[in-house]
Amino acid sequence: MSVKSEEFFIQLENSVRNFDVDAATEVAQRALEAGVDPVEAIEKGLSKALKQVGQRFERGELFIVHLISAAEAMKAAISVFEPKILEGKMKRKALGRIVIGTVKGDIHDIGKNLVSVMLTAGGFEVYDLGKDVPAASFIEKAREVGADVIGASALLTTSMPAQKELADAISESGLKTEYIVGGAPVNEGWAREINAHYAADATSAVGLVKRLIGVEG
Repeated sequence: MSVKSEEFFIQLENSVRNFDVDAATEVAQRALEAGVDPVEAIEKGLSKALKQVGQRFERGELFIVHLISAAEAMKAAISVFEPKILEGKMKRKALGRIVIGTVKGDIHDIGKNLVSVMLTAGGFEVYDLGKDVPAASFIEKAREVGADVIGASALLTTSMPAQKELADAISESGLKTEYIVGGAPVNEGWAREINAHYAADATSAVGLVKRLIGVEG
């Protein structure tokens, strides 16, 4: 790794820690022009910073808005790197692949976004389908990317049945993937009832995913 690359890694790290989308985009573009390996830039700059932000959140030093803002900065830089990565068929080394979303009939996504951010910070490749996602879309994406885990959030009692619908769809699909659920009205008992795993919050979700797919740390 060259000194020049290290300088870009530090700048990318700072852009995420400072929640600066414009800086993240600009540094990523300059890094590409300078010939920096985009995969290394993600792993040694962006991911490193997001992990630090996540740790500060866990210590109560930052709030949800900071996590979301840091994730937006990271996403902005990755969008610059992605075409080059795909062009060279380079693969970012990830601990596992996660498909996540808020279930059909529910448009709340702050909690789901937080889990997505924390999983990304934890080193996972996260495919966030957004909100109001039907079961079929979870299955389709999981099959497409070879997901290790599907995560479904429900913030309304009325949308909890959609988590059960997804559990049934996963069972019927034949996919070899773990299933985790969470959300304000969800609890351990409900998760067991629908044959899923329960994550109470974003931090526990990361630990749960690691245990389910056998990742240490």
